[in-house]
Amino acid sequence: MEVNQIISLVEKFAPLELQEDWDCSGVQIKIEKDIKKILLCLSVTENIVNQAIEQHCDMIISHHPLFFVPFNFKKNIAIYSAHTNLDKAQGGTTDTLVELLGFKAKKMGDFLRITELKEEILLDNFINLLKEKLNLKNIRIVNNFSKEKIKKIAFCAGSGTDFLNEVQKINADAFVTGDVKYHTAMESDVIIIDIGHYESEWPVMKTLENILKPLNLKVVIADEKSPFINY
Repeated sequence: MEVNQIISLVEKFAPLELQEDWDCSGVQIKIEKDIKKILLCLSVTENIVNQAIEQHCDMIISHHPLFFVPFNFKKNIAIYSAHTNLDKAQGGTTDTLVELLGFKAKKMGDFLRITELKEEILLDNFINLLKEKLNLKNIRIVNNFSKEKIKKIAFCAGSGTDFLNEVQKINADAFVTGDVKYHTAMESDVIIIDIGHYESEWPVMKTLENILKPLNLKVVIADEKSPFINY
């Protein structure tokens, strides 16, 4: 199958014009060849490229673009990235995370999603749900006012703390995201639940896999993990 046919299907779901001005989603490395097998990943690394070679993949579709290429890439493999356009798309990165937890969310801006529960739930129960669904052993929590229950929850997969002011303006009880910095945590009026950048985005691999199903190509999800290690 031609590369352009595959790209068209992805961009139908996550149009390229949705990406941020600073982003560089789209074709990273174009190879004119018949695509028979695709590897999906969050970030293209040497390890990911080696997996693609070992599994005889002709194309890699990643979430994160090649802002820089940390390896000498001379492989006959096409690379395409869907980054902020996939984050913004209906059913994309953050929507996938929310749905995995069993919730329905409304769009609050390009990246933010919000879900308001019918009744308050214990924060401890929500944390346990996150651990179960995302297979997490540890979660970092900011709870400056020692709240025990939550009802209105904001979500932003990846690195979402730039949107904390918006989250506070809508009076959310909790904000689920990743990459929380110290001073952001200190100043927060809402509970921040830092599940990790990788951990919050990894579920979207299944979404990409489902998007590509109509093509009847072999699609595999890379063996990938967070670079951070908890001891």
